[in-house]
Amino acid sequence: MRREAVAYTTTDIIRLIDSMAESMAAMPKVQLTEQEHLRRIAAVRTKMEQAGMDALYLVSRPSIFYLTGYSYISTERPLAIVVPLDGKVTFMGPLLEKGHIPLRTRLTPRIRTYLDYPGRKHPMEHFARFLKDMKLHTKVIGIDVPAGALSEWGYKGPRISEILSRAKFVEAHDIIPAMRVVKSPEEIDLIIESAKWANLALTLLQEHVKPGEWDVEVAAKASLEASSLMKKTLGPGFEPQVSGLPAAVGFRGQVGPKSAVPHSISTAKPIERGDVLVAESGPNVGGYFSELERTMIVGSPTAKQRKYFEIMLEAQDAALEAFKPGARCREVDMAANRVLRARGCRPFIRHHTGHGLGLEEHEPPWLDIGDRTVVRPGMVFSCEPGVYIPGLGGFRHSDAVLIKKEGAEILTRYPRDIESLTIA
Repeated sequence: MRREAVAYTTTDIIRLIDSMAESMAAMPKVQLTEQEHLRRIAAVRTKMEQAGMDALYLVSRPSIFYLTGYSYISTERPLAIVVPLDGKVTFMGPLLEKGHIPLRTRLTPRIRTYLDYPGRKHPMEHFARFLKDMKLHTKVIGIDVPAGALSEWGYKGPRISEILSRAKFVEAHDIIPAMRVVKSPEEIDLIIESAKWANLALTLLQEHVKPGEWDVEVAAKASLEASSLMKKTLGPGFEPQVSGLPAAVGFRGQVGPKSAVPHSISTAKPIERGDVLVAESGPNVGGYFSELERTMIVGSPTAKQRKYFEIMLEAQDAALEAFKPGARCREVDMAANRVLRARGCRPFIRHHTGHGLGLEEHEPPWLDIGDRTVVRPGMVFSCEPGVYIPGLGGFRHSDAVLIKKEGAEILTRYPRDIESLTIA
């Protein structure tokens, strides 16, 4: 599974920008086609018909994007789309989204709105009226969240089923997630493009690391530089689907001893010689993520640092070798953990070996002892076994892996050896 690492360099980017004027037809893929979304809507309607549903009511943000291409900032205001078996896909949500919808998608031609939440009239009462107008108030409606609403800051109010009591609401939370597990060729193209920019972002981050600097400042410089180059290279058709910088890169607080905390979030101390750093990047292209993480060491590695780095690398190699169509997700996790236990690192394991990648940075299936999902071509995973030594540091590489008929392909091509990841 080892391969020579290749990353976009700044020189490569300049060449790409210069070549844009010569061949616009060769532009990388930056978003899904409308035909892809139409294919998905048709597939969902087939599943609805098989399940005896007259409509599907969705509030999950990834599910809404998956079907329609509509991305938005989730707030306290209830928002949903309704996919009838026959008829127009309908958006139901706050008025503040009305002008935004046509900018993002043409696939929700019917737009019904309320002013705000909780409002004089509760949004769920508006939703009930909208569904009555669609002649669905006595029909079978699949729903992904029983309340009929989901928000980042909590929802208070009645369930849609309590107001629309004559309709039959049936659980349908897994219809879209199940469709998302195996990626289409268009989705894979976007993840591959994301992986290229992850390579560049990590290159820039590693170049910016210096003892005495705060890791947040290093990350900000590299993220801005990578995102600016990304926009210039991908051209006028590239529009981020996330708020913030599309090619964000950083350390998530995994600096020095805190690198032994897998989700440290932040650190107050500056980078120092002798620190172990865990760097990560997963740029968003067309709504899709890759994942690239590397363990870096500032200054000459100590014997202990080198020891645990090599153990981590050995565990990742074992996991990568275990990826093959027909294997189960748990077998990949077991392969990595066998190495870690044999090398005396069982007390230093803090998480499973990886997870699915796509519309979300973490999504099913899971490379976990408890997940018996069969690995199939078209699935994309992170592969990231880690070793975490309190007081010393954390050691984790993560690569995006595409499952193919003939085996597995590593999409994130960045150096993995300790010499390349030592910052002098």
